[in-house]
Amino acid sequence: MGYTLNFNLIWRHFDKLSGGLLLSLELALISIAIGIVIGLVLAVWYVSAGRVVRGIIAAYVEFIRNVPLILLVYLVFYGLPTVIDIAYSAQTSFVATLALYSGAYLVEVFRSGLEAVPRGQIDAGKAIGLTPWQRLLHVRLPTMMRITLPALSNTFISLFKDTSVASVISVPELTYGAQWINFNTFRIVEVYLVVTAMYLVTGYALLFALRLVERWYRTAR
Repeated sequence: MGYTLNFNLIWRHFDKLSGGLLLSLELALISIAIGIVIGLVLAVWYVSAGRVVRGIIAAYVEFIRNVPLILLVYLVFYGLPTVIDIAYSAQTSFVATLALYSGAYLVEVFRSGLEAVPRGQIDAGKAIGLTPWQRLLHVRLPTMMRITLPALSNTFISLFKDTSVASVISVPELTYGAQWINFNTFRIVEVYLVVTAMYLVTGYALLFALRLVERWYRTAR
């Protein structure tokens, strides 16, 4: 007898999915907020510091970008507490990992944005007597944000999808909720069809909202 779709059990446990979706968005938001700080600080250091600092930042970026996210999650959650005396929850561990992960990518995004600021704008800032810090704050950073906003939006959407990796350390986000329902109902096709739709709809909604923000920022400037 063929497989018959039955979504009744999925709707009965839909709170696992809706709660997991909200947690996924929360994890992505907190992680990218921290990642922006990491990426921006390191990018500014990279374009203004010496060779040694550049080498250290480049090593961090290359390490993070060439190691699978799931391995980083295991290293931070299982490996780090065995090396140093530290204790944290699975959710805190994942946020820290995802923030470091996003920060490494945003270093390159922000570095490229800073280097793409027209030289004429910087020289104009010098001409009116702005200090290096004032030129960074009032000239380079606003222009850089306008340049990098599309890449920043794409990074956030990618991070939202990457939160699914948190299920491997039992963080109850959307994919973990799907696994829980699958384990307890054995409705494999139905639960993953629903979760796929939830990821798609949320991803496109985020993309639409972020494009509106980009459009507003361009006109506001």
